[in-house]
Amino acid sequence: MERLAKSPAVVTELAAPFPMALPSLMQHLRILESSGLVTSQKAGRVRTVSLLPGALDVLHLWLGEQRTPGERQADRLGIHLARTHPEEP
Repeated sequence: MERLAKSPAVVTELAAPFPMALPSLMQHLRILESSGLVTSQKAGRVRTVSLLPGALDVLHLWLGEQRTPGERQADRLGIHLARTHPEEP
């Protein structure tokens, strides 16, 4: 996903850094494609994979919603610690 965020890539390029057989990588790519995260096109024997724009927007929104309660809890903890363990001069 990180590589595809830069630009589309051919499957062999995506597979290069991983110690797995090409069919195994293709299985992972099919899952990403069926999830609506990537799309692929085949020209002859070359398959190019692209990240779909906006595919991760829902995840980004959800993470933002989760971050707010966590930040509030951290703020309350900070206040509690400051009250119970005041810093010495």
